[in-house]
Amino acid sequence: MKRIILLAILLTAACVVRAVTFGEHFTDSTLRIDYIFSGTSHTQHIAVGELSKTAGWYGRRNHLPELPLLGNGQITVTDAATGDTLYRHPFSTLFQEWQATEEATRLEKSFENTFFIPMPKREVVVECCLRDTHQKPQAVLRHRVSPKDILIRDRSREKQTPWKYLLRNGDSRNKIDVCFVAEGYTSEEMPRFLALCDSSIQAILAHEPYASLRDRFNWIAVMPPSAESGVSIPRLGIWKDTPLHSSFDTFYMDRYLTTLHLQRLYDLVTGIPCEHFIILANTTEYGGGGIYNSYNMSSGHSPRSKLEVIVHEFGHSFGGLADEYDYDSQEETLYPADTEPWEPNLTTLVNFESKWKDMLPKGTKIPTRPDGKNLTTKVGVYEGGGYQKRGVYRPTQECRMKINEVKEFCPVCQRALRRLINFYTE
Repeated sequence: MKRIILLAILLTAACVVRAVTFGEHFTDSTLRIDYIFSGTSHTQHIAVGELSKTAGWYGRRNHLPELPLLGNGQITVTDAATGDTLYRHPFSTLFQEWQATEEATRLEKSFENTFFIPMPKREVVVECCLRDTHQKPQAVLRHRVSPKDILIRDRSREKQTPWKYLLRNGDSRNKIDVCFVAEGYTSEEMPRFLALCDSSIQAILAHEPYASLRDRFNWIAVMPPSAESGVSIPRLGIWKDTPLHSSFDTFYMDRYLTTLHLQRLYDLVTGIPCEHFIILANTTEYGGGGIYNSYNMSSGHSPRSKLEVIVHEFGHSFGGLADEYDYDSQEETLYPADTEPWEPNLTTLVNFESKWKDMLPKGTKIPTRPDGKNLTTKVGVYEGGGYQKRGVYRPTQECRMKINEVKEFCPVCQRALRRLINFYTE
């Protein structure tokens, strides 16, 4: 018994995160790291590309060594001399989504990924880790970064993309900077993009908890002019010359609209205050996609629920919320029965105590039988979610993360978003 108690004390001590003061370890500037992730359905590789820097740091300055969510990967920055953890950043990637496709079973591909971290004052070790669906590390790359490295490219004097504040609630030090990026808008069409930005802001802020915490956000428009109007639709033989070379038919799925050119995206926002991206595509075709701490891309002018799509995808890219719908067939299980999902709005019941068990009305059965009422947001444990019909459970029968017809996020998603906003700004 004494050994068990001692082990528990040691494990608890190992998990203690020391407070980190931003000014002690970092300068008010940004280090950009470009990576290439590659592999197959069962292999993952990480390689470093270019390192560069710009003036100004627009990310969080508190809770630096903490993770708000686990994500499917993490960047960890440690002091090279002491080993102390200074900064952590969770993320997910299009590459890891691709690994669940049939194509990944017979082909090796590479994907660009880029991250911002605060510029360290002294030499650090940067660790990039990719995890599998069991949340076990599958690829880990550690590399030293010295702020004195002469090969860190200085981008401070590079020409900026045209940009403007749409709504500014304060200094970036305690606000969340969200950039709308124009994709497929010519110079003449930019007023149409700006009008859509305004509509998108109002749509997002109409939902709780964004509505109550609207003063925590700054909204910015980034306006790279496109050589051609519209975006690429490969299945129709349509290819457009646009700033991000985005296209529908990602992974051969008609409605999946993404860009593979993340380094280009980060080039476009060089020197601009930004933490999160909403890419608005100049198309009437329905579709979009959202990847946690990567980007949200949405069709800007689809007659089919364009603003609802933007809100839903922002739930992915900003909030780390999972899709709550399911399919009749899914090629590969993304949520194994022995692993609790990191997303706050799904559970496999492996560790339900860490999710919304405390929000269940007294007497709620697990799992909860649907009551037949449409669009209900009564909290329970309803089977079906994360694209799977069995073994994965969602908090309510319907939610903005399940169908567009619901006008609000369910109570569980609202709490998760509120906690995240507070994490970034308090």
